[in-house]
Amino acid sequence: MIRNNEELVEPNALDRVTWALRRAELAVLALKEQRLRPLGLAASHYTLLMSVHSDPGLTGAELARRLNVTPQAVASLVARLESRGQLERREHPRHRHVQELHLTDAGSEILRAADKVIAGIEQQITGGLGPQESTQLRGLLDRVAETVRED
Repeated sequence: MIRNNEELVEPNALDRVTWALRRAELAVLALKEQRLRPLGLAASHYTLLMSVHSDPGLTGAELARRLNVTPQAVASLVARLESRGQLERREHPRHRHVQELHLTDAGSEILRAADKVIAGIEQQITGGLGPQESTQLRGLLDRVAETVRED
């Protein structure tokens, strides 16, 4: 039982860096979802297409690890994008039970359009911050990622 004067959380809990990161992440994600919707894409589709573009031949398991999601979530996204003709699975040259993922021409086309949308969001953010603060923020976010990475 909680006593009347007992604090559940620290008084400054909502002023933490982690909360500021989360608020920023949610705001950017909401904007991505809104602006990608006219293309028929969700932000998760863009992320998956971009990952396959940057490293063609990834397997679903590799993609799940990179995106920090379950293999089932990747399988569902891959199936959706495959049904739209944007992704294709190809048999691995040496392991016939392993399926590699590759963009199709349609996948490349939608990724190009989606990346223009994402570049616009990037310009909105960097325009609001200016070049010096944008560079500083990028450096700080890279340091946060390095600081919390567990080996």
